[in-house]
Amino acid sequence: MAGLIVLVVNAGSTSLKLSAVAEDDSTEAVASLAEAPRVDAVAHRVVHGGLLFRDPVVIDDAVRADLDGLAELAPLHNVPALAEIDAARGAIPGLPHIAVFDTAFHATLPDEASTYAVPQRWREEWGIRRYGFHGLSVAWAAERVPVERLVVCHLGGGCSITAVLNGRSLDTTMGFSPLEGVPMATRSGSIDAEILLHLQRHGLASNEELEHALEHESGLQGLGGSPRVEELEARDDAAARLALDVFCHRIAAAVAAMTTALGGLDALVFTAGVGEGSASIRERVCARLGFLGVQLDRAANGSAVPDADVAAVASAVRVWVVRAREDIVAARAARGVL
Repeated sequence: MAGLIVLVVNAGSTSLKLSAVAEDDSTEAVASLAEAPRVDAVAHRVVHGGLLFRDPVVIDDAVRADLDGLAELAPLHNVPALAEIDAARGAIPGLPHIAVFDTAFHATLPDEASTYAVPQRWREEWGIRRYGFHGLSVAWAAERVPVERLVVCHLGGGCSITAVLNGRSLDTTMGFSPLEGVPMATRSGSIDAEILLHLQRHGLASNEELEHALEHESGLQGLGGSPRVEELEARDDAAARLALDVFCHRIAAAVAAMTTALGGLDALVFTAGVGEGSASIRERVCARLGFLGVQLDRAANGSAVPDADVAAVASAVRVWVVRAREDIVAARAARGVL
């Protein structure tokens, strides 16, 4: 590897990935911080930057303290990211450590998409707005499939659907936190807020119990008893079928909503673990989108190796399976502040 090498630390909700990324975008997987090669900087993917951070920033003690204050907004993500920041700063001292934010890509959301219809004092005093997430992944997908009107389905442990117009985020399903949107592995996605008020009103759950249930006991786990799509696909029982049906129904509905925001659709991308790995999920979602002109090539979809176009020749909308490369985007962003 040559040129300026950046070690990217990507602490997700369900995984930790380390990779060394060179200036030519070549990458090398790294097993642990102790086994990291010689690098020039360390980039840390941080999911939630809140109102404080939209651009990459070198982490000093003051920035580290500010990041700690944002942890409650994305506990499944920011908390492990902070732990890895501390570990990396201790293991690799003397180098710049740069925080790169998933929310930054969504800074282009228009007011109509980023604003909740809640009291003005909440929005002004508490920063209550829609931030959007999976920005690094969506940015890479938009680069790989450079069309005017793109919808990106990032389907992994966390899931979001994003409308991208000429490379810029126009709308997305995740909002104030990574809990909003479509159902996920263990997260509920959007639900009626009255459900929570009802449970609290009747003394059935504390704030902590509600948070744990929504973050860890819901989604595919709550519906089918497993957070893993491949396990649900391997079963043939009512709970597994319901979990996958709800999952695909909500994803397809979100794609349609994003298409409305874009005023049409040129291409659809599936990325991240489930998006790349499950031909069945892609087929089931696309089957619900035929009215938009989406047609899959079943053979191409079944044998797809990212990056691949799996749409039928006659499809009005191209359908791509794209390998998520958040590490490349994070490394590029970090170099921009060195």
